[in-house]
Amino acid sequence: MIHPNKKRLRRSMMFLNAQKPSLIKDPYIYRADSIMLDLEDAVAENQKDAARYSLYHALKEINYRTTERVVRINGLDTPHWKEDIRVCVAGGADVIRIAKTESAQDVHTVEEHVLAAEKEFGRPEGSTLLMAALESCKGVLNALEVCKSSERLIGIALSGGDYTKDLQTKITGTGVELMGARQHMIIAARAAGVQCWDTVFTNLDDMDGFRRETEMIKLMGFDGKSLVNPRQISIVHEIFTPSEKEIIFAEKVVREINEKKARGIGVFTVDGKMIDIAFYDGAMRTLNLAKAAGIYEGDL
Repeated sequence: MIHPNKKRLRRSMMFLNAQKPSLIKDPYIYRADSIMLDLEDAVAENQKDAARYSLYHALKEINYRTTERVVRINGLDTPHWKEDIRVCVAGGADVIRIAKTESAQDVHTVEEHVLAAEKEFGRPEGSTLLMAALESCKGVLNALEVCKSSERLIGIALSGGDYTKDLQTKITGTGVELMGARQHMIIAARAAGVQCWDTVFTNLDDMDGFRRETEMIKLMGFDGKSLVNPRQISIVHEIFTPSEKEIIFAEKVVREINEKKARGIGVFTVDGKMIDIAFYDGAMRTLNLAKAAGIYEGDL
């Protein structure tokens, strides 16, 4: 059975240090689709237990409303990830993000421990979803097997900083160094029927650059972007939410295809554009995105 939230709207996924109460007490006010409560890089090695304690109480006591709660656990090469999983499941996290994923086996390993924790803490089996962060050349090359690894897996995310280090280059702002990984990952995700998110943009003084990058990854097919600051949310939502013009055109396409198909007509025009059945899925995706964003109430 497919989890009802597996394909929910995830345009924006904002990172927050799970150890800092001031950051995690009310981030829903920014209206990100998902928040990423971080137990990994944002937390010092000698503060992991304190971060888990803070995370557990936040998950149990704070009403995050419609905002999805994702937790990034420590890598499988550390001594922390098993306890991270237990705390995530006990607290009722919606999704666990697996850091430094390189293979389907990494996902299977985490899934086994998640299932054990669900049984231990009386959570419904299958209620905790997973996502995988690809942070190395090996992980990117294995994107398809990772995407197909588990029914719990909602998708994959690029971690550009670690990936470029492994590639022996650096983030340049041009996007050239990430283009191969981005294209490979989105192809793998679409082939497997899961979602795909782009890496963070850390230069908060270059909002124009952030907009250009977000527009580019939207054109590439990504579902959304990882974020480091609330200022970035509105730009991502603007770019990833269909415009009124796009919604109207998608409605026309769906309506015309349904009508023409019943009459045995395969090719026709809508607003001067040649249309056939291949346009149907894209038009329905536009309408579903608009509906998920709360700006469309049609029933096509």
